[in-house]
Amino acid sequence: MKTIDEMLNLALLTPDQHHQISAWIAQADSPEEILKMPKGLWQAVERASAVMGIDDDLLRPPSLDADGLAVT
Repeated sequence: MKTIDEMLNLALLTPDQHHQISAWIAQADSPEEILKMPKGLWQAVERASAVMGIDDDLLRPPSLDADGLAVT
């Protein structure tokens, strides 16, 4: 939910889209139910995710110095 709140704050989602997405997630009993979100709402989340670079962050390999374990 924090991510969609940030999308709203960045004006990447309209207040109505944010409300509908939040309501859908709140009523979902499983990740599979979330995946059944209406196409228009998914498209809005995908566009906002692209602008925020979320996919790039998820695909980036972990840093070699993660947890202070720097490789020297």
